[in-house]
Amino acid sequence: MAYRVDGGCVGVEYLVMGMIDNNVYIVDDGKGCFVVDPTSEPKRILNALGDRTPEAIVLTHFHFDHVGAAAELREATGATVIASKLDAPIIDGSKKMDKSHHGFQHCIVDSVVDEGDTVEVGGMKWQVLMTPGHTPGSMCLFLDPQFGADPSGAPVLVSGDTLFNGAHGRTDFEGSNPADMVVSLKRLAQLPEKTIVLPGHNSMTSIGAEKSWLSRGGFGM
Repeated sequence: MAYRVDGGCVGVEYLVMGMIDNNVYIVDDGKGCFVVDPTSEPKRILNALGDRTPEAIVLTHFHFDHVGAAAELREATGATVIASKLDAPIIDGSKKMDKSHHGFQHCIVDSVVDEGDTVEVGGMKWQVLMTPGHTPGSMCLFLDPQFGADPSGAPVLVSGDTLFNGAHGRTDFEGSNPADMVVSLKRLAQLPEKTIVLPGHNSMTSIGAEKSWLSRGGFGM
């Protein structure tokens, strides 16, 4: 079952999937669509897409639960896989991590992005925000309403595992960095308060709802 996120400047649907309940997003402005962090079960994602063919698959970071179905989904749809410059080598297998990371099927990364780049799908122009801390190359995508399907809707942030409802991503994994996370969270606090946050796990939230602790850079960090 796909759920809908209302109130934003663009259409968003999501599936809750995998062993740790990941949110897999389908973002659609009526002109094009893309999938965010396909964790598993590519056939289920394809069923949710229906007759739509995604232009892109966006991977917010390299952890197995966010990239597990990327290779199969890329093969089935021909979509362009997009990841950050720093995390792409883990995703495509050219750089190895230790055994603390679960294995996953490595996936070709077709487009590497960095701070200040723009991801364009359909009529959408998403700003790439590098938000290291959870992984070195964790990234968020921000959509200003002027580049969405409904300019009167709220801005939207794809936050991966950087920002959750009432929490931030863990910083005790290989490659994580608590000091980087503080900087990233303070940066997100500067976004418009109405911004709808699409996290990698758990329920939706907004920048305004999280701002008091975001502006401090986390909880006791």
